[in-house]
Amino acid sequence: MRKLLISALIVWLESTVLFAQKTDDLDLSVLIKPVSESSFMRDQRYFHWCNSIIKDEEGTYHLFYSRWPKSIGFCGWLTHSEIAHAVSRSMSGPYLYKETALKAREGAWDAVTAHNVQVRKFGNQYYMYYTSTNTGGVEIDKYKLDEIGKVGYSHKDWDLLRSHQRAGVAVSGALNGPWRRSEKPLLEPEGPIKNVAVNPSVCQGKEGRFYLIIKGDDKLAAKRRLIQAVGSSSDPDGGFVLEDKPAFADIPTEDVCVWFDENRERFYAIFHAHGGDFIGLITSEDGINWHKAKNYLVCKKEIPLEDGTVMQVDNMERPYVYIEEGEVKMISFAVKKGNDSFIVFFPQQ
Repeated sequence: MRKLLISALIVWLESTVLFAQKTDDLDLSVLIKPVSESSFMRDQRYFHWCNSIIKDEEGTYHLFYSRWPKSIGFCGWLTHSEIAHAVSRSMSGPYLYKETALKAREGAWDAVTAHNVQVRKFGNQYYMYYTSTNTGGVEIDKYKLDEIGKVGYSHKDWDLLRSHQRAGVAVSGALNGPWRRSEKPLLEPEGPIKNVAVNPSVCQGKEGRFYLIIKGDDKLAAKRRLIQAVGSSSDPDGGFVLEDKPAFADIPTEDVCVWFDENRERFYAIFHAHGGDFIGLITSEDGINWHKAKNYLVCKKEIPLEDGTVMQVDNMERPYVYIEEGEVKMISFAVKKGNDSFIVFFPQQ
């Protein structure tokens, strides 16, 4: 009897592993088809970055994205970014600017910049996850802030603002707000990360628990190296505890977008390779232990155009996967080319 039970257990475990392997068949590369410039969302006055799309019950698509004045320069994302809200009747736009949803909040932990937005709906509430920073008590006036944004990474106070970057969440019962912000960050750098805790992405698993992937500096690296930490909570707006083991540390990565695939009953997360030339995909059966997906390479950092040419870009980051009725319908990216940055949409065709 004991041998029969052991044999049955082995068969069950093998079948479970095989089933998990079979369900890892998501291939996002099929969405990267040639597009026209009508698939770009750009503005002559503002840099556009980050993007998060959600559909309301009336069928309107809401795009939340980061923007900051081109007069400051591209590095103004750390000093002058705000989270804007635009709407469209079409998933891939054109989107019409509606309002600024979130700005820096004087005197709070998020006193400088509002960036890296992702909006999710859990239950009957909307959760806007974002990144912000502050001066750590050091007095920096508007003119010095402008200077930091214009000079960028080489400014003596850049690392001061970088080191205070944290992730937060604002909650609302409607996509038009008002948004109630957290009075403190979601968490502090812990587990496998140090210095910063930014670029948050949250999803809900099958059992109802919430899973967070967040970026920080690798605690074990002598030089600055960006990795992803993972944690979970029973609540979407706090209580996240990071695991000691990183979600993914094979290569430096940024800008994860995580979701639970209901059809395949597994988690996926898309990222951009920091310092690399591709967009990648990782997967997990439990939301905690992650590895390369079967179709790991999503695309190179370039834009195929309908006229047969390929647009070479300076940066292609902030991948966002839009899902409707359990199916991936579109991927969008933030792109920088020269003195411009914009959002590009790759809808299902």
